[in-house]
Amino acid sequence: MSSIKRIERVLMDKKRRNRNRSRRRPICCPSHGCYMDSVSQKYPLYADKAEHLRQRGFSRKISLTLTANCSSVPLQGEWLEAFWCEECQETIWFHVRRMDQRLYEISPAPVTLWRQVSGVIHPSGNPSVGEFTRIQARATRFNGIKDFQRIG
Repeated sequence: MSSIKRIERVLMDKKRRNRNRSRRRPICCPSHGCYMDSVSQKYPLYADKAEHLRQRGFSRKISLTLTANCSSVPLQGEWLEAFWCEECQETIWFHVRRMDQRLYEISPAPVTLWRQVSGVIHPSGNPSVGEFTRIQARATRFNGIKDFQRIG
């Protein structure tokens, strides 16, 4: 009898150990339903305007107070992340919201959210750079220096 109990205890310990292992995040492709692999780090979102906090359920008074006291407020449980879909064969940036411990809501990342993220290169390039500079940089990068002759 004691050997059977010992075997049962070993099996229960194995089950307990397996349950504690981390599971894959259940983030699926909206068009195919297959699991997607993350191909970037999580870029957290920040609110720098009272409107951003109001959209997330804060009252008018609290959102105005927070934005007046802090230059930016970190938004808990929201970030931008790139995922690779095996069926689509492409990388897609998503706005991810953590609803529960194992429940996520994803939507394609709109351009307006890129302004609320720290540490990310703007998808359409640096908005403070002029068109002439952007064209010159592109020409230099792909074709070498075109407009200037080599001296020497």
